[in-house]
Amino acid sequence: MKDLLRLRTSLTEEIEKVLNDQIKMEAEASAMYLAMSSWCDRNGFDFSAGYFKKQSDEEREHMLRLFKFVSDMGGRAVSPSVTNVQIEFDSFRSTFEQALQQEISVTQSFNRIADKCMKAKDYVTFSFLQWFLKEQIEEEYVARRALELFEVIGEEGTGLYEIDKRVPKITYEDTYED
Repeated sequence: MKDLLRLRTSLTEEIEKVLNDQIKMEAEASAMYLAMSSWCDRNGFDFSAGYFKKQSDEEREHMLRLFKFVSDMGGRAVSPSVTNVQIEFDSFRSTFEQALQQEISVTQSFNRIADKCMKAKDYVTFSFLQWFLKEQIEEEYVARRALELFEVIGEEGTGLYEIDKRVPKITYEDTYED
């Protein structure tokens, strides 16, 4: 019976597993960003609260895009459980440090999945992953620029207010497209 089920998908067990792991990683990122939004809101950083809420929504969309792909390919997409979400942060700056660290981890994870796809000669999944790999350029860029505001503006006086106001305005211009 298991072999018959495997015939219904072109995904290898390994690729299906790493995609489901990525689905979970995206769900955890969404929950983390939502917790950061709540923390910012409770601490008077309204603009950043909105920014992190938007990031949470994006991560959930990424999770659903991966989930749909696994299902569409005949695999078994697993709805992840998310537990132990951090709800307190040391400082305004630490939320952005953690956000950048999260985005770098996601990029590394997608790179590992792409590498596994190439080794397995799974070019369909590799092609599907290109959107995410490109998206990570923007995700890391924005997270890095947000964190850099703490150095450029400083945290003294009205610095935190100025940083909070500027975070949602950070945009990434894609100069890599034809």
